[in-house]
Amino acid sequence: MKINVPTDNGFLPDIYGKFAPDDQKMGGNPVRSFPIQFSEVPANTATFAVTMIDHDAIPVGGFTWIHWVAANLPGTLTELPENASQSGAVAMTFGKNSNAGALVGGTNPLVTERYTGPLPPDQDHRYTITVYALDTKLPLTDGFWLNQLMDAMDGHILAKATQVVMGRA
Repeated sequence: MKINVPTDNGFLPDIYGKFAPDDQKMGGNPVRSFPIQFSEVPANTATFAVTMIDHDAIPVGGFTWIHWVAANLPGTLTELPENASQSGAVAMTFGKNSNAGALVGGTNPLVTERYTGPLPPDQDHRYTITVYALDTKLPLTDGFWLNQLMDAMDGHILAKATQVVMGRA
C-alpha cells in the first residue's frame, strides 16, 4: 500500500498548519486537514484508519503529540479529500488528539476529536502520517484514544503506509 500527502519541498503546505489563515483555525489550532491519496490498497480492505503524530514534540513537552486519529473510513476510498476531518465529506469515527489530554484540557470536540495541524514552537518538526488498511469496521465510537485504536486494530491490519512530512516553525 502507498499513500501520498501533498507537500511543498517536503513541508506540509501552510494552510494545514501553523501559518494557516485565521478562518482555517479554531481556538488558534489549524483544523483544515490535508488530502491523502491511497494506492495499491489490498483488495479486501473494509476500512482505513489514519494517525498523525509528532515525535519531535518530546523535547518540548515530554511526550509525543497526537494530531489526528480517525478510524472506519470507507475501504473504497482512493483519496481522502482536503478538510474531510471537518467537512463530513467522508464518514469516519473520530479519535481524540492531544488537545483532549488532561495537560491541555480542550473541550471542543471539533478541535479535540478531529485533525489539528502542526504548531511547532521551537523548530521545524517531522510529522508521521500512517494509514492502515483493515479487514473490518472497528468497534469504536467518537472520542476513542490512540491506544484503543491500536488495540482494536490488532489482528486486522492488512497493510499500512507511512509518510513523514515537515511542519514549519
